[in-house]
Amino acid sequence: MADLFTKISQSKPSMRPAQAKIADFVLDKPEEAANSTIAELAKHVGISTASVVRFCDEIGYTSFTDFRLAVSVASEQRRAARENFSIDKDEIDPNDSLQEVIAKTVFHEVEAIQQTGAGLDLEQAEAVVAALTEARRIELFGLGSSYLATQDLRQKLHRIGFLAFDSPDNHQAITSSALMTKDDVGIVFSHSGITPESLEVLQIMNRSGARTIAVTNFPDSPIAKAADFALTTAAKETRYRSGAMSSRIAQLALVDFLFVRIMQLRLESAEVLLERTYLAVRGNRIRS
Repeated sequence: MADLFTKISQSKPSMRPAQAKIADFVLDKPEEAANSTIAELAKHVGISTASVVRFCDEIGYTSFTDFRLAVSVASEQRRAARENFSIDKDEIDPNDSLQEVIAKTVFHEVEAIQQTGAGLDLEQAEAVVAALTEARRIELFGLGSSYLATQDLRQKLHRIGFLAFDSPDNHQAITSSALMTKDDVGIVFSHSGITPESLEVLQIMNRSGARTIAVTNFPDSPIAKAADFALTTAAKETRYRSGAMSSRIAQLALVDFLFVRIMQLRLESAEVLLERTYLAVRGNRIRS
């Protein structure tokens, strides 16, 4: 399972305002939250105890005592993880040295990969792999840093003989998606899950009859709900855009999970094709 703080971060966009206030407090001050009674936490946040109870239920805990214990455990695990990277806190500070910046960036990116792997729905992932291996054509779409993940997956699939395409803009993606059929698969990458252009492309893929896959950080987002399958990454937003950096790393890790699984299932034919493509470009390398 992904850790508690990841779960809270992923659930926050769909929370009501009172629950979102609790989420912010727990993420910002986990030790204080773990040491508070339900009345104290409600007072800290400025809401009712009933709202705290609803928050715990929404996160999956039947009692505040269980939730407080989980916060304490998650906080201790986070502290131990920071110690492994020789950092006292994971937020990058304006006065940090280059060494500290590097250590904290590595911490966030390693954590994003670990949490993405730990929280991945294996049944959904296997279904996605099966859909990709059976597809006549695969259409990939993503904007901004998500486009890097579509390029990476397209390049990997092409090298083992899959007919995969990625569109550089939403107009091209719309026209390509409109020509899809029930034999095709569409994958849309969107960290937030609320990008209008990405949702539009996914909806057109659905109307065309294609099977659709969403890759997003938020399982309750519109894009995740609109797709036939949803795979969730686990990157946290932090200062200096390291959230955007770790989201890219998490998406690329998920691409690798899928590709390695496909390679495993089609090892003999895939290895032959990889060797052929390697030999095809070998002559373009500078000889030392």
